[in-house]
Amino acid sequence: MLEGITTGMNPFIFEARSGFRGPAMILPVATGGATFWWLPLAAYVLGSIPFGYLAVRLAGAGDIRQRGSGNIGATNVTRVAGVVPGVLTLLLDAGKGYLAVWLAARVTGGNIRWMTVAALAALLGHLFPVWLGFRGGRGVATGVGVFLPICWQAVLVAVAVWIAVLAFWRYVSLASVIAAASLPPLVYLLYAPGHAPPVAVSAGTSAAMVLIIVRHRGNIMRLLSGTEPRFTLSRDQRERTGRGEHLHDDEPGSRNLRDRDRSSFDHRNGHR
Repeated sequence: MLEGITTGMNPFIFEARSGFRGPAMILPVATGGATFWWLPLAAYVLGSIPFGYLAVRLAGAGDIRQRGSGNIGATNVTRVAGVVPGVLTLLLDAGKGYLAVWLAARVTGGNIRWMTVAALAALLGHLFPVWLGFRGGRGVATGVGVFLPICWQAVLVAVAVWIAVLAFWRYVSLASVIAAASLPPLVYLLYAPGHAPPVAVSAGTSAAMVLIIVRHRGNIMRLLSGTEPRFTLSRDQRERTGRGEHLHDDEPGSRNLRDRDRSSFDHRNGHR
């Protein structure tokens, strides 16, 4: 255990990295994978809680899916409903991811494979929540949460990368894509310095990176075309976003808003 502490490992999941199992860890790990079949489902349900949607509803700002970009993540919540709901969404989205992996660690004695499975299940829950027709967020905040118990050092560096890119270019999507792309190599280097991480960790981190980047494909296209909006907290920007001026065809709420505008236009013309 001392070796795990001195090398920067998380002592709580030390057995998954070294093969050592303390007395308290033997029973849950030895009972077999069948015992924990419910973990991915529980992690998915936790990840699928749409805190951004709920925060905007509670703030009296309507359906976030019909506002701004139509996304339920913290960035769009901030633009539409303000800083407080946005920060709450950020913290709660990260918290649900952390809780899912923490739960897996508790019940499996820190088994890193089950922790990684729970991390991916929670991320999938956020990206594809059953409660919202499987159309969720981008997964950045939840991704931060799920990997904190696995390799907090890599997460801190990735967050620093995100902040630096956002501060310089003011594109949240660009910062998110670059931070997501940096996570697999960071985990490889920092999980257990001097040793390669378990295959499950490397594969899980890479899968999470792909999921997050794919969910940003529309943003990437707009970045390449120069039409991606920069992030700002100005009131004018928030008012424009609230009217749906940043909705794009590939966003969840774009079709409904476009149909509503077309109906309004036809109604006005029909009464001329």
